[in-house]
Amino acid sequence: MNKKYYFSIVSRMWLLAAMVVFIIPTAFSQEATVNESVNIRLNQIGFYPEGLKTGIILNSKSNAFYIQTLDKKNAFTGKLKKSIKPGLNGYFTDIADFTAYNKPGKYLLYVPGSGYSYPFEIKRSVHRNVAAAGIKAYYFMRASIALKEKYAGKWSRAEGHPDTNVSIHPSAASDKRLSGISISSPGGWYDAGDYNKYVVNSGITTSTLLSLYEDFPAYMKTVKLNIPESGNKIPDVLNEVLWNLRWMLTMQDPNDGGVYHKLTNAAFDKMEMPEKGTEPRYVVQKGTAAALDFAAVMAQASRIFKKFPKELPGLADSCLTQAGKAWEWAIKNPNVAYNQDAMNQKIEPKITTGAYGDRDFSDEFIWAASELCVSTQKPEFLKAVNLLPDTNMPIPTWSQVRLLGYYTLIKNGNSLGVNAPKELPELKKRLLALADNLISGADGTAYKTVMTKSVRHFGWGSNSEAANEGVALIRAYKLSPNKKYLDFALANLDYILGRNGSGYCYVTGYGSKTPMHPHHRPSVADGIVDPIPGLLVGGPNPGMQDMIRVPSIVPDEAYIDDERAYAANEIAINWNAPFAYLANAIEALQSKL
Repeated sequence: MNKKYYFSIVSRMWLLAAMVVFIIPTAFSQEATVNESVNIRLNQIGFYPEGLKTGIILNSKSNAFYIQTLDKKNAFTGKLKKSIKPGLNGYFTDIADFTAYNKPGKYLLYVPGSGYSYPFEIKRSVHRNVAAAGIKAYYFMRASIALKEKYAGKWSRAEGHPDTNVSIHPSAASDKRLSGISISSPGGWYDAGDYNKYVVNSGITTSTLLSLYEDFPAYMKTVKLNIPESGNKIPDVLNEVLWNLRWMLTMQDPNDGGVYHKLTNAAFDKMEMPEKGTEPRYVVQKGTAAALDFAAVMAQASRIFKKFPKELPGLADSCLTQAGKAWEWAIKNPNVAYNQDAMNQKIEPKITTGAYGDRDFSDEFIWAASELCVSTQKPEFLKAVNLLPDTNMPIPTWSQVRLLGYYTLIKNGNSLGVNAPKELPELKKRLLALADNLISGADGTAYKTVMTKSVRHFGWGSNSEAANEGVALIRAYKLSPNKKYLDFALANLDYILGRNGSGYCYVTGYGSKTPMHPHHRPSVADGIVDPIPGLLVGGPNPGMQDMIRVPSIVPDEAYIDDERAYAANEIAINWNAPFAYLANAIEALQSKL
């Protein structure tokens, strides 16, 4: 499900919720907070010895805080400071800054009258495990393969959706691929809580993971995931990417270069294990967004996999060739939108799974042109687009991918040489301005994070907003090594891992207060108490589009751990990717903290 259903109404819903926050007294939220057993919010995984260390205290009646060992012996004492601004609930917090304490060990933060925090560690590489889990989560999302106990542990399962007999839906039919004929399209990742596969959402996801390797190759070679391909001389993050990349290649029509929008059931599967899903599967309508996202990913993949000619002979060349064909199709078909409602009025069977509908393809053209320009060293791709249509630098989402293109041009600008676009200096200037705008005033918020500056950050998939903001700050730091960019990227990671309004560590299997009931079919149906680990849940969303009441309508507290609550507690591949990037990038850059 996730945001692909309600993209057109989400912004209006959170605006309504935001207005409600200021109309209804905040006592409702405060009452919920008081009833929490823990009034101290911090990163439940831990802190780097030399990095910033911050705890947030609610309802404090003390001026002092203490860092204690697990046997409750004082190791450090500090004074609390009141937040400069109130939180989104209207209440001020108290800040415990224990950056000065750097002795490795396991600790608690104690505030008289407020109690103890969840335990945390101070050590080098403190996020290594959760960062790797953010990538390993994709192994658990694989379609068309049995997950063996050797790699999946207690979450082993049978193969689901082999997808070797997929029908051409009437919307996707052509004179050379008639409606109803069968094609083979195995592999790929299940998209979210459901069992379908979508090229558009795979695009941003696959690219983000490719960029993680491209930006931090030395570190990513050290990340071992225990997946079937481990040990084959290809870094495991790329091994995992290949599972989805090869599926994406099957989604291109070899006759004309167009790309199918998705591979799907007609309707969502029940809340059951993937092997129980035996409904007919279809590839559905080609579209401009799918073609351009495909072209961008394949162009990027070509330059990365070119470095592994012996292990992957011919793959880089094939990716670049297919990218070019998809680009050519999009140039000839620049406005083919996927409109599922309109399609269903004319064509059977009706398709009611996630739409991922988009009508503006200017950002996809910018992204694809940027990747193709860098990978081919041919500037004519950028001449086909308006690289700077306005002054915006929108944080990436599946429907807004322009910044992905800018990232690529900025980091590869030197390699382009004379082929670099004349707009490159302006792009660099704008990226740094974006980062400066993100961090401006963040230190004064109740949680001292970029994420909690505004109610506008809290809609469907808000945790991916936090992660993508962190990615943008990492990109800015790589361009201009201002430590503030890195510090606030780390602060947004702290937010995801517990320093937030709900007090949850939002990654399954990690932290002391962690989601146990994500909207995710295998985690619900497998009979195992613990959900599949490493999954980032959607996060606070006061919109309640699923009609499941959240405990507070305050935007950063509007989260509920309920498997029915897909508006707040679903998982999605495009949400996990920026989290994986952010956590692993911080690990790679920890010596700079």
